[in-house]
Amino acid sequence: MPYTPLLPDTIDALVTGQHGDPFAVLGPHAGREGMVSVRALLPTARAVAAVMPDGTVSPLRAVHPAGFWEGEVPGRRLPLAYRLRVVDDQGQVSEVEDPYRFPPTLSAYDLHLLGEGTHYRLFERLGAHPIRHEGVEGVRFVVWAPNARRVSVVGDWNGWDGRRQPMRLHPGNGLWELFVPGVTLGARYKYEIIGRDGGLLALKTDPVAFAFEPDEPRTASAVTDLNAFTWGDAEWMDERKRRNALHRPMSVYEVHLGSWRRPESGALPTYREVAEQLADYVSEMGFTHVELLPVTEHPYYASWGYQTLGYFAPTRRYGTPTDFMAFVDTLHRRGIGVIMDWVPAHFPKDAHGLAFFDGTHLYEHDDPNLRDHPDWGTRVFNFGRREVSNFLIANAVFWLERYHIDGLRVDAVASMIYRDYSRKAGEWVPNEFGGRENLEALAFLRKLNEVVYGGQPGASTIAEESTAWPQVSRPVYLGGLGFGFKWNMGWMHDILEYMQHRPVHRKYHHNQLTFGLLYAWTENFVLPLSHDEVVYGKRSLARKMPGDDWQRFANLRLLYAFMWAYPGKKLLFMGGEFGQSDEWTHDRALDWSLLDMGPYHRGVQRLVRDLNHVYRDEPSLHEVDFEPAGFQWMDCSDWEQSIVTFCRFSRNQERLVLCACNFTPVARRGYRVGVPRPGFYREVINSDASIYGGGDVGNSGGVASEPIPWHGQPHSVVLTLPPLAALWLTPA
Repeated sequence: MPYTPLLPDTIDALVTGQHGDPFAVLGPHAGREGMVSVRALLPTARAVAAVMPDGTVSPLRAVHPAGFWEGEVPGRRLPLAYRLRVVDDQGQVSEVEDPYRFPPTLSAYDLHLLGEGTHYRLFERLGAHPIRHEGVEGVRFVVWAPNARRVSVVGDWNGWDGRRQPMRLHPGNGLWELFVPGVTLGARYKYEIIGRDGGLLALKTDPVAFAFEPDEPRTASAVTDLNAFTWGDAEWMDERKRRNALHRPMSVYEVHLGSWRRPESGALPTYREVAEQLADYVSEMGFTHVELLPVTEHPYYASWGYQTLGYFAPTRRYGTPTDFMAFVDTLHRRGIGVIMDWVPAHFPKDAHGLAFFDGTHLYEHDDPNLRDHPDWGTRVFNFGRREVSNFLIANAVFWLERYHIDGLRVDAVASMIYRDYSRKAGEWVPNEFGGRENLEALAFLRKLNEVVYGGQPGASTIAEESTAWPQVSRPVYLGGLGFGFKWNMGWMHDILEYMQHRPVHRKYHHNQLTFGLLYAWTENFVLPLSHDEVVYGKRSLARKMPGDDWQRFANLRLLYAFMWAYPGKKLLFMGGEFGQSDEWTHDRALDWSLLDMGPYHRGVQRLVRDLNHVYRDEPSLHEVDFEPAGFQWMDCSDWEQSIVTFCRFSRNQERLVLCACNFTPVARRGYRVGVPRPGFYREVINSDASIYGGGDVGNSGGVASEPIPWHGQPHSVVLTLPPLAALWLTPA
């Protein structure tokens, strides 16, 4: 293009930070005949020159007192490689690369996929990536802000001055990009955004930041290298691809990393500190998986991670991204899966976060009747916007792939799929057909599960969905939402309510024990006793149980033995395995000292350990969790004595476990139970055993069956049922 002198208004717009196309002005441009014009914005410079690779120096002159410099380089053509020699206001001389001499780094294919919302690996392009571009080391910054008038990257290296490094706009899809040479690992940064109305917004955290500053307030993003860690879990990851989670044991230990255990100083633990301790404990206890309350970056610690700021960054409270990789790697090498709570339903309103990101309601709904979540004071994602759906699906892929996470427990699914969730009449907007279903959220969830299961073999998604929405864990091609599992909130509410009744009243509520089997095969259920049940005045599991200490702990052991025999995968929040007395709180460690105070806490812990190990070793307890063939009532109608008996079967019914549960404090002697086959039935679990803190009422190790038909079975056994206890028996 022919040389055109810059208009004063153009220079004024640039130096005041109002120019939306800095590459049209800054960097090398066609000058007068035989010349290349070089322009730079350096507000603190005293003198500037362009230095060619051959050492030729061409001085630039100050065109504007705010630091706009321009000069001509004779005998050169575009493109032009050069460095800027800068004398700053302190007289110091340095040579720097000019970001505005570099071409774009995003390919046309990337721009196309990002524009149509199908780039499920957008984390490879957006965010801050250390790269080598045209032989120069630096960092590529890319952010989506389609309605912004101007976006600048500001950080430690440029004095957080938004005039210094405005970004290049790709107008077709609203992406802003800038390669900044010389930025080093650990550098803090944000985006300074001018909205379309010309107003300057609060400095914004990078939505695709991979790390955050280590210190409070922990709102600045930080440059990091996600390729710096060498993984050692190849054997685990290879096996994961071949694993069918539906037919394998899954006993999940739910953990809040900051309050599981703490150093003697009371400080928060680090990822690396807790990794070996947790792996040792989980291995000993027999759990198959750890589920982490959200570890994505969250400034408000008391949110437990459920108000996420950094969707692509593990919280810096416990260490670096590399440290978190080491945590996952350690558990994998010890044979333990890692599930992560994931929160795609809503995000906090913090001015530095996703809310009103580019001066418009970009990630959230523009309609105020859809925008805010009434329960949590947060913003609801606009799932109908393809770029927002793309952002969240790519985030799921990111954790499963880059951090080797084995499963995502998707939080608050019910709040996503109903437009009237927690809203009164007149406070919600029906869908296009007049219904309450959130069609956009449903489409997002189906696409999420298609992408995860199609591209991450062996990984799982688990829905925390608390309503009777059908086919949550059925394939999309059959009309389902496509999740691998669904939390069984109905079972959890029923069993906890039942256990809180005094035993003398339980016979009037017997249906709460049995009702769950009427719908047990409609979903792939996880049985959760989670953190939500031991906070906010709900009391710990041990405190929910009625009676004196002996009865409370007998009830707790009975609950666990019933739960581990019941169809479905298992989840228990930390502390529950040893009968934590107080409610959980995020700001201190569990009460591990209880294990040294009498037999009850240690006994519960031993029982949970033994339940897990028998559960893992016995195929009949996990192979057929989601089909009627894996379960049969022997008797579910003995409401008068509050007793239930049932069998669990392995595939092809080659193996079985008989479970008998007595929910009263009265030992039942001579209690006959039908069994499907003859033999000696060995007692493998007795929750009343003395090693668990019980009274040792039982069957001296087992009983032989008799050819007496009972309960519709051809054989039967006569048992002594301990008080407030469960028996597991297997035929030899």
